[in-house]
Amino acid sequence: MFLGEYIHSLDPKGRLTIPARFRTQLADGLVISRGPDPCLVIYPQREWQALAEALGRLPRSQRAARSYNRLLFGGATEAQLDRMGRVLIPAFLREYASITEDAVVVGVNTVIEVWNPESWRHIREADTEAMDDILGAVGQMGV
Repeated sequence: MFLGEYIHSLDPKGRLTIPARFRTQLADGLVISRGPDPCLVIYPQREWQALAEALGRLPRSQRAARSYNRLLFGGATEAQLDRMGRVLIPAFLREYASITEDAVVVGVNTVIEVWNPESWRHIREADTEAMDDILGAVGQMGV
């Protein structure tokens, strides 16, 4: 399980240091993809495989399924942590999430989100303001 919020700087090559407590869960590899929000999502290899299998069962005849698969898989890259616990974030993904020098690394249960600090502040504030509505919607999902 990934928990917590961390601020890390990218090096000049676009490598991001992953928090030490997250690294063992990423030892078998990871996939970085565009998130549905303006952020990146890092999936441990096992989570990515489970998602890929589930999405592979969606009917190709449905436009939404094709579009989602195109956006998710077309914007993804496989990666490994280097011996210093860093991962290279490709330029096209850094551009998508507006990540330049600093990034906020957020543990979100089974995945990690990587945010531009200003975007993270905005979404966190918006979510905090809408907490009652969010809790109501989550409650309707059966949680």
